[in-house]
Amino acid sequence: MSDLLAAARHAHSNQAEIEGSIVCGCFCCMQTFAPTEILAWSGLDLSNFDNPDAASAGTALCPRCGSEAVIGDKSGYRIDPDFLARMNEAWFQRTIIRKPAPKT
Repeated sequence: MSDLLAAARHAHSNQAEIEGSIVCGCFCCMQTFAPTEILAWSGLDLSNFDNPDAASAGTALCPRCGSEAVIGDKSGYRIDPDFLARMNEAWFQRTIIRKPAPKT
């Protein structure tokens, strides 16, 4: 589980890492794509639009589903169906990350 928590950190403020990747994947829709397919980034607004540091720290939006759950292979993780499925289960199905509710 700790590897999934560490991997999830690469899905935020990841523009420089994504742009340095060869392949990216979304652990929401579990699709893979080239980083050049990413057309939108979150994290910029009118208050920081002209700040180059803010621009390079944007968060990739998936070109397939629009989610902020994109990770690139420059992160050091292998972007394949197994990894994306494990991440999806942990973050979207909440079967790994969420602690079970106490029984009453």
